[in-house]
Amino acid sequence: MFEKLKFLKDLKSQAGQLKEILANEEVEGLAAMGKVKVLMDGNQKVLEVNIDPELVSQRESLQMALAEAFNDAVEKVHNLMAEKLKEYGVPGGMDLPGM
Repeated sequence: MFEKLKFLKDLKSQAGQLKEILANEEVEGLAAMGKVKVLMDGNQKVLEVNIDPELVSQRESLQMALAEAFNDAVEKVHNLMAEKLKEYGVPGGMDLPGM
């Protein structure tokens, strides 16, 4: 029982460290052949959105491209998280709250 509690305490500590590391990582989601870019940190916080002026007048295309770019960035963050979790020795497929 105490071993499980120690493991959970260690895991929580490592998760906190990992969140700090991920905050310093950045991924870029792209859409519309690079005309829409979403920059996101490793904790899924949007840092920047860039839109090519050419798309501004094309409302539907812009909406679809924004959704695609956000989804691309989120997928890249999930891959980054999985990679970092492996470095910490956390088995794949483990869903950690807040991560």
